[in-house]
Amino acid sequence: MKENTKQFLWSQLEEKKEELIKLVSDLIKIPSENPTGNVEEITKFISEYLNEGNISHDIIRSKEEYPNIVAQLGNDEGKTIILNGHADVVPVGDLNKWDFDPFSGEITDTRILGRGTSDMKAGLAGIMFATRLLKENNAKLKGKIVLHIVPDEETGGSMGTKWLMENGYDFDADACLVAEPTSYSNVEVGQKGSLWIKIKSYGISAHGSIGNYVGENAITKLMKILAEVEKLTEIKGVYSDKQLKVLKDSKTIAKGALKAEGVENVIDHVAVNIGTISGGIKTNMVPDYCESAIDVRMPIGVKASDIEEKFKNIVKGLGLDNIEYEFNWNSEANYTDVDKDIVVSAVENAEKIWDKEVLPAYQWASSDARYYRYKNIPTIQYGPANTEGIHSYNETVDIEDVVNSTKVYLGILTDLLEIE
Repeated sequence: MKENTKQFLWSQLEEKKEELIKLVSDLIKIPSENPTGNVEEITKFISEYLNEGNISHDIIRSKEEYPNIVAQLGNDEGKTIILNGHADVVPVGDLNKWDFDPFSGEITDTRILGRGTSDMKAGLAGIMFATRLLKENNAKLKGKIVLHIVPDEETGGSMGTKWLMENGYDFDADACLVAEPTSYSNVEVGQKGSLWIKIKSYGISAHGSIGNYVGENAITKLMKILAEVEKLTEIKGVYSDKQLKVLKDSKTIAKGALKAEGVENVIDHVAVNIGTISGGIKTNMVPDYCESAIDVRMPIGVKASDIEEKFKNIVKGLGLDNIEYEFNWNSEANYTDVDKDIVVSAVENAEKIWDKEVLPAYQWASSDARYYRYKNIPTIQYGPANTEGIHSYNETVDIEDVVNSTKVYLGILTDLLEIE
């Protein structure tokens, strides 16, 4: 029965796919850059789309400028499945580096063009369209679909998904699908954690001509710390036996996608990026102040507290005076076991749709998926993507990927909610 339902829904989608593609294009045409973070216009558009489909929803503001949309379809007779998407996009940057208008939403024979196509208005359109398609066909759900459409994933999600999870909108969900970009060939089941460290070095100013003898160079002191911090990349993650195959596959995927020597280690090793450094006033003055900000990403099995302790030991071991630092904890590494129903269903449906191998995989970045996993909700990430344009210029998405990802969403919902 479920296979018949899937085939019917997939055929319905094929008949209506031009509507899906237009929906993606329409979302792209509405600027929702974050920062600045103005998502009122796109929130209104999404609300009207849901109203046209007779889908019950509320606009819930964590703060006045942060509208979240929470929609529901179904009943309380079975499982509750959350579908998550964010309406904000990263800024377009230098317009001269774009080959097309980033807000054109232009549709070619094979692609849709514009900021947010892959990250993640195509995925957002997919979950909106899938939900409305089920409503239009009076699908019988054994359970409930909850849409979480949030305004601030690109700046950390504190007023969006995180706030919803902290304020009772988790609905005791049984599973969650985040429609963020992956690729057709992998279902994201885990992410690295992150920790930002800000270091301040204080010295003693003097004339540059006698700086080797008099004064204390704050930049030189900080450089000694940064050289040692790089060694944190030698720390490896800790994985259970049942995670080892996913780890191996994830490293293979990373190597193929990123195409750099040793880049597969980004999955199971700590990564360190010295993001900013500033100090000194003038070339011929010994600098009395310097600061740096560092982004540390931790694999599964390495906690933020582990990195904090190792960093403190680095500073202590160097014996440097007048050094201050602060930790900005962003997230812990998180994962979903691959034997969970939503993972199994996602892989099976994606393989059926694409007729290619699809693998569960860990990711080197992070998304709002973590907030659901912190609530012990089995969560995956799967969505259409051309990775080369994400957070860069000339962002696009393949039309085939948009259509097939939406079919996967419908397949997962049919499996988990026993749709007829």
